[in-house]
Amino acid sequence: MIHDISGAAAFLPPTTPTDGDKNTAAPLSPAVVARDFSKHPCFNKDSHHTHGRIHLPVAPRCNLQCNFCNRKFDCMNESRPGVTSAVLTPTQAADYLDATLKRVPNLAVMGIAGPGDPFANAVETMATLKLVRERHKDMILCLATNGLGIGPHIENLAALEVSHVTITVNAVDPDIGARIYAWIRDGRRPLRGRPAAELLLERQLEAIARLKAAGIVVKINSIIIPGINDRHIEDIAKRMAALGVDIMNCMAFLPVVGAEFENLPPPDLALVAGTRLKSGRHLPQMTHCARCRADAVGLIDQPNTAEQMATLAAFARPTAESIATRPHIAVASEEGMLVNQHLGEAARVLIFAQDASTPSGFKFVEMRKTPEPGTGPSRWNELADTLHDCRAILVSAAGPQPKRAVEERGIRIVEMEGLIEEGLEAVFKDQPIPASLTRRFTSCGDGCKGTGTGCS
Repeated sequence: MIHDISGAAAFLPPTTPTDGDKNTAAPLSPAVVARDFSKHPCFNKDSHHTHGRIHLPVAPRCNLQCNFCNRKFDCMNESRPGVTSAVLTPTQAADYLDATLKRVPNLAVMGIAGPGDPFANAVETMATLKLVRERHKDMILCLATNGLGIGPHIENLAALEVSHVTITVNAVDPDIGARIYAWIRDGRRPLRGRPAAELLLERQLEAIARLKAAGIVVKINSIIIPGINDRHIEDIAKRMAALGVDIMNCMAFLPVVGAEFENLPPPDLALVAGTRLKSGRHLPQMTHCARCRADAVGLIDQPNTAEQMATLAAFARPTAESIATRPHIAVASEEGMLVNQHLGEAARVLIFAQDASTPSGFKFVEMRKTPEPGTGPSRWNELADTLHDCRAILVSAAGPQPKRAVEERGIRIVEMEGLIEEGLEAVFKDQPIPASLTRRFTSCGDGCKGTGTGCS
């Protein structure tokens, strides 16, 4: 028997617990019960021509690397997860939503779907959900995640009345998962191979059970990857059905330039249809997915418009007030004492924050890797995402292209040479860099080798 998802009733969160339900949920609040979930276009096929959704791109970082994913490219005509034209702060996102609702009044759902993972950016994700719920009491809230980091936040998600969660599960066999994921990062702990796949699966299964116990509707996305997991998707459906999952979306693998699987062929229509047929014996199937971008707006089958892109870009421009509240400054340094690295040469940057309890007034927070060279302008956009909470970066020099890209995001590039502490003191106090530290850099000369390190 193939499950039919044409009606919405199957995807309404339960209002009361039942004795026979192994994932018994507490009664939901009257506000949640009264909300019309039939308007969610992803969970109710009947509404996807009448009600829209908006994705707020507030989560740029990811805690795992899928071998089918490359988030470095963006084109307004490209519709796939992991793509956005801008990243917003929580406040920018809430303001952008308010403005968009005036132009697109049929938006019923606000979702967070990247461009990384919401819980690799948990602070930004939870702050955005809180702001939206405060401003829009009746809006349906949902998010999409790989499930690795959602666990500690499930109770707060339920308290914010997030009603729908999508988790991408591509394998319930760790040996297959090890072929799909290059690495995962659990906090500061990197894992590869089977141990990575085992931990990811453990977290996913635990999260799904807890989400269902909280009365949250759960959808599973599974990517059909020929030769990797295409014969395994039905096993995923069986396991998910046993956990009480509500609906499944079997998505065709899409080759992406620059990804590990870029040369794998996509599944043909017969393989996709057959996979959905077999999986549909166990779970209702979503068949109208449009591979939504992380900044998608409007009806599912309508692409983003140039006007929508321009509106998003306008709200992404930081204000002077928002920049001043950023807590960190990044530094390009070889040894951690001096500012002495060119922006394009720095494989990692050091992150500092103010701390009155230290003799210097500053403390080292962490080290962050910078994007790999060779990806063109997208490298500098990705760097800006990496430094989203920094008001400035101290470097020995930087070329015009990276300066434009990074400073457009409100991150000041300070060219100097000398002690890190002296540069930090000046920038945190919003004072000019001392003349003795100022880097006298004008432009490339005859000695430029055109290495693509930012001295163009």
